[in-house]
Amino acid sequence: MPAVSPAFRQAVKQLSDKEKEAIILRAARRDAELYDILKYELLEEVTLEEVYEEAADKINELLINASGRSLAKALTKALRKAIKEIARLKRITKDPKAEADLHLYTLRLIFDNFTGQFDSYYKGFYTATARLLLRTIQLIRKNLHEDYHLEYKAEIDEFLQQLHSRPKHLTVPLPKEFEME
Repeated sequence: MPAVSPAFRQAVKQLSDKEKEAIILRAARRDAELYDILKYELLEEVTLEEVYEEAADKINELLINASGRSLAKALTKALRKAIKEIARLKRITKDPKAEADLHLYTLRLIFDNFTGQFDSYYKGFYTATARLLLRTIQLIRKNLHEDYHLEYKAEIDEFLQQLHSRPKHLTVPLPKEFEME
């Protein structure tokens, strides 16, 4: 993203309200994510819960509707898209708790519906899930207050236990349990 120069700032300040409105509307029509950011920032009726639900529905649809010759490969691809959806939510809301909750929602979907694919010959889905779990742990430790650590500990420990109980070797260094500080 380019740095905004002082000359650019001055030029924007000199624009009339009507010209600023036209530029904002034109930019929002061209970029769907910018439109979503502006909608979230400017409209009171667009709440964090609505944005979260929309992202959760999209992730659910991606994972549940994954299909192909190799389900493990299709799930890996869907998981990559789900991670991009989580990143999109983060850019729109800038809320670390919503991001962590969406990570956990995605992990719940995987562990409730697709653990059988961990034993597939294709180990990409297993590894991608382990990486997502590790990123979730890091996100919770880094960005959330210690009170949330206790709230998420039991669920994360269960996910870790399920991954460690598999005979497959993990290339991702996962802890045995979620350690609180």
